[in-house]
Amino acid sequence: MIDVVAALFQKDGAYLVFRRPRHKARGGCFEFVGGKVEPGETHREALIRECREELSAEVSVGDLFYDVTHVYPDIAIHLYLYRAEVRADEIRLLEHEEMLWVKPDEFDLLPFCPADDEILRVIRQRAIHKKGIDE
Repeated sequence: MIDVVAALFQKDGAYLVFRRPRHKARGGCFEFVGGKVEPGETHREALIRECREELSAEVSVGDLFYDVTHVYPDIAIHLYLYRAEVRADEIRLLEHEEMLWVKPDEFDLLPFCPADDEILRVIRQRAIHKKGIDE
C-alpha cells in the first residue's frame, strides 16, 4: 500500500482538477493534484513538494478532508486529500495537460481516476447538504 497525498483547492463552490498526461497510468483522467509520499516525508511536506514539481506553485496545506484506499491493477494506494490553497494565476502546468474549475454537479461530465469516486460522492453530498441549510 502506497501513501498518496492530494490537494483539494476550492473557490466559489468549484474545485480545481487536473487532467493526467495521456502517456501515464490512468492517462486522460482528471484528478486532484498530488503524488506519492517519499520515505521520511510528512504528508504536508510531500504535498508541498508535489505541487512545486507539478504546478511550480507554493501551496498552503490545511486539514485532512478525506482519505480512501483503492486497489488498481498495478498499485494499491491510500489517498489522503487535504484542503489547500494556491493562487491559480501562479500555476504552471509542468505535468498535467489541463486544469479546470469544476462544480460538484459537473463531476459526472469528466472522466476521473477511479480512486476519486468516493471522494467525489462525499463532495457532492456535502454540497447538497450545504444548499439545504442555506435555503
